Amino acid sequence: MSAITVGVVGKGGVGKTTIAGLIARTYVERGARVIAIDTDSNPNLGLSLGFSLAETEAVPVLPRAVLVGSGGPTTAETLVADYGRPTPAGPTLLSAIRVNEAGGGCTCGGHATVRGMLAETLADADVTLVDMEAGLEHLSRSGGTLAYADVLVVVCEPTRKSVITATRTRDLATELGIPRVVAVGNKARDPEDIQFFESQFAANGLTLACVVPYETSVASADQEALGRLDAVPDSVRSAIERLLDELDRTVNSSH
Repeated sequence: MSAITVGVVGKGGVGKTTIAGLIARTYVERGARVIAIDTDSNPNLGLSLGFSLAETEAVPVLPRAVLVGSGGPTTAETLVADYGRPTPAGPTLLSAIRVNEAGGGCTCGGHATVRGMLAETLADADVTLVDMEAGLEHLSRSGGTLAYADVLVVVCEPTRKSVITATRTRDLATELGIPRVVAVGNKARDPEDIQFFESQFAANGLTLACVVPYETSVASADQEALGRLDAVPDSVRSAIERLLDELDRTVNSSH
C-alpha cells in the first residue's frame, strides 16, 4: 500500500480517540505497519491500543521542539526507535505531549516535534496516525501541527455544534494545504441520526466517509478505560472498514 499520514480531529467528547484506535487496529489487521502518535495533553490512545493505564503513562514523551530531519540532531526513525512502544493491538505508540502538573507551560514544543517528524517520510511505517487534542488550536498554530498530513478524519457526533466544528476544521485544513478532509459520523443511535449526518454534511460540503453506530460494548470499554475492544461489533468494524477504503482511495488518487 502507499504510505499515508492521517490526522484524527474533532470536538471534545465525540469519540475521537476511540475512532483513532479502531483505525490503527484495523490497518494492522490489513497487514500495515502503523505508527500512532498521541498529541493529547491527557494521552489515552494507549488504552485504545491494548495498554493498561500504567503502561500508557509509562510511554516516554517525545522531546520538545527538537529539530528533526535536514540539519537537525536526529531523525524521525531515531525518535520512533527511542520513544516508540509496541502495543498489544499492533501499532507502535508515541506520546508527544503530557501535562502532569498545573503551570507546566506551553505544549507548543511537543507539537513542533510532531510537525518535524511528519515532514519526513517514516520509512518503517505504512500508516502514520496522529490523534490530535480536541479543538482547533493544532490547526491554527504557526506552521500547523498537521501541515504534512495527507488526510484529516473529522469525527462528529449527531449535534449541530459538532458539525460546525467539522466545517471550521475543513476550512483551516484547506488554508494549511492539507489535500483532503473526510468526516465520520459517530454514535449514531437510529436512522434519524444517520439522516442528520447525511443532510448536514452534504449541506456543508463535507465528505461523509462512514457512520459508526453507537454500540454499548464499545461505549462501556471506553468509559471504563479498558480500551482493548477485542470483540468489536460487526456493525462498527464494517463502518471502520469503509472508512479505511475511503482513506486508501484518497491517497492513491493523489499519487
